[in-house]
Amino acid sequence: MERFESSCWPLDQLSEAVEALARGARLSRQSLELPQLPASLQKREDVGIWIGYAAARLGLEAEPVETPYADLAAMVRDCAPAVLRIDVPPDLEPVAAESLDPTESQLLALKSQPRAPRFLLLLRTRRARVQTLGPDGERRWLPLARVRDALAGPLEAPVRPQVEALLERVGLQGRQRERTARLLLRERLAGMPVACCWLLRLSPGAPFWQQARVSGELKVAWQLISMHILSHGLMLLSWAMLGHGILADTLDFGYMSAWALVLLSGIPLRLRLVWLQGKLAIGLGGLLKQRLLHGALSLEPEETRHLGAGQLMGRVMESEAVTSLALGGGFQSVFGLMELAAAAAVLWMGAGGALHLLLFGLWMVVVGVLSWRYVRSRWRWTDARLDLTHDLVERMIGNRTRLVQEAREAWHTEEDGQLDRYVLVSRRMDRLQALVGALFSRGWMVLGLLGLGPALAAGALNPAGLAVGLGGVLLADKALASVTGGISQLSGALIAWDKVRFMFAAAGRASELPTAEQVLAGFGGQEHDGQVLLDASDLVFRYADRPEPVLRACSLKISPGERILLEGPSGGGKSTLASILVGLRAPSSGLLLLHGLDRHSLGPERWRRWVAAAPQFHENHVLTHTFAFNLLMGRRWPPEQKDLEEAEQLCEELGLRPLLERMPSGLNQMVGETGWQLSHGEKSRLYLARALLQNARLLVLDESFAALDPESLKLCLSTVLRRAPTLMVIAHP
Repeated sequence: MERFESSCWPLDQLSEAVEALARGARLSRQSLELPQLPASLQKREDVGIWIGYAAARLGLEAEPVETPYADLAAMVRDCAPAVLRIDVPPDLEPVAAESLDPTESQLLALKSQPRAPRFLLLLRTRRARVQTLGPDGERRWLPLARVRDALAGPLEAPVRPQVEALLERVGLQGRQRERTARLLLRERLAGMPVACCWLLRLSPGAPFWQQARVSGELKVAWQLISMHILSHGLMLLSWAMLGHGILADTLDFGYMSAWALVLLSGIPLRLRLVWLQGKLAIGLGGLLKQRLLHGALSLEPEETRHLGAGQLMGRVMESEAVTSLALGGGFQSVFGLMELAAAAAVLWMGAGGALHLLLFGLWMVVVGVLSWRYVRSRWRWTDARLDLTHDLVERMIGNRTRLVQEAREAWHTEEDGQLDRYVLVSRRMDRLQALVGALFSRGWMVLGLLGLGPALAAGALNPAGLAVGLGGVLLADKALASVTGGISQLSGALIAWDKVRFMFAAAGRASELPTAEQVLAGFGGQEHDGQVLLDASDLVFRYADRPEPVLRACSLKISPGERILLEGPSGGGKSTLASILVGLRAPSSGLLLLHGLDRHSLGPERWRRWVAAAPQFHENHVLTHTFAFNLLMGRRWPPEQKDLEEAEQLCEELGLRPLLERMPSGLNQMVGETGWQLSHGEKSRLYLARALLQNARLLVLDESFAALDPESLKLCLSTVLRRAPTLMVIAHP
């Protein structure tokens, strides 16, 4: 018990705890200078925001984790490094045992207020033990079961007296009693969520080499290179032994046995080499995909707005080519270059000497020129292929429009021209690829053998020099074959990289963090009558491709409880203003405050939690998932039963009950492109429900009622007016 208590951190040292965990887990060496978190801020949401802010100051991420009660032990075993919140149950007075009823919901009476939470830092786990880092800097190993019991204590406290009373009646004692108590608690609480942990990890936007170091991929890469050098050295040694034995006429049983042992020693090395190569490819590929996904999600709306669905799809396809081709080609090229260096050394020691080395260098120049021509040809081929993909996807999306607007004989005119261009560039690339494949290896063999001509003509050729020279030619031929295959894959990866590097760069964008005082001020941002909820002063917004601003000197104030109707002509900037209010765009100039704090102080997540919107119909989407998922996108997932009940109640208020009754699986029915098809009006009401279920303080509806019939409009409008705390509706006059 004493070891556990000495490992716990108090609430006012939470910032120091995050810094200590980052140092202990070797994730960051930076120092934090943050004020103490006030003892009054014990809400889980506020504590999570502070942990996330402290982690962001260290260049890290803190991901909150919620797990079912039944999986709590497995979560503790797999979550390190992590910050665990240990809630101390309040002092409780049990109800008399003879009055207990297994069906009662309230079994205990509170005697005092809950005490401040404590925090446990997990560094790593080993079987049934976890290593923790205490405030004194000591690392202690604790039983995993002890940590699990501390996390589950607050959830078990209201139920345990009932279980104990039941076991007392049965008369169980000792280990059997404790085992039965655990089974009863597990049965009673199995599905209850426990939110108690924040995983600390590097951000996907951190430098890629740092991610590879923390994940252990750099260590694997060094092992891979070492194994290849050792394997290649054994191969050269075996050939040297064989050549020496033949020339010196020492091929007896002992010598051949030694040669066989050298060859056999290379087998486990090759197996280890293949295993390390696969492990490194999987690890680096996962890191790269994670960073590209993070970069895609970090792009601003304006950065993707000018790209069509076909172009985006083509770039996603190219991201897969980066991971597969770059890693495979990278390994092959690196190993090929190492083999080329070894071949050059052997050529220098052979009969050809300096002449052989000079010819080899000139041939590498020829290889480089032809390779660059091949890369340029493949680049043009990739552009032609992506143009085909883009055009095909766009035409599939607009198929209905083409059916009614475009003459049938003109449907494939543009496609035929693109196919002709694709065939032309494909033919050129194939010719170059065939030339490179045929010329690199065979051409060097001819040139390498000619390099032995001067030595033969001078009569200064000895058997040993000839053997070494021929061995160098063969080694160079093998190395060129490896480099040729690597160049083909690397060129594809390089071209694919050019298409997706903007996503890789977007992941590494550094966002300016608010000060600690601003974050603490945001904890007190509560809604009061008469207080201004949102205050916008002299907002100006200008699109990058337009000289004139679409918004100029826009000012407004919104108080809690107000209902605002914003009307204006099409293109007047209404939707742009809505996107600024909800945080999708940042104004070019001006001041925008929510409860007296700007977006930088609150942070984008809390801003969007307080201000929700239903965008215009063409900018809103039904995702291919369940109806419940589409309703509860702005809330926790997976949902609790009360979340599903609230969603179903809102659907009934919006007139979607007939839809739920038609769908065989109700809220769990798959909808979207491959699931249940929704009508225009049903989608509009889904978007309204999605926005209302976020329970935001300000709700912005951008032309959300345009697709509704009069009866549905009346029903939806009354529901929105009743449920939205503060409302802004954007509509045409």
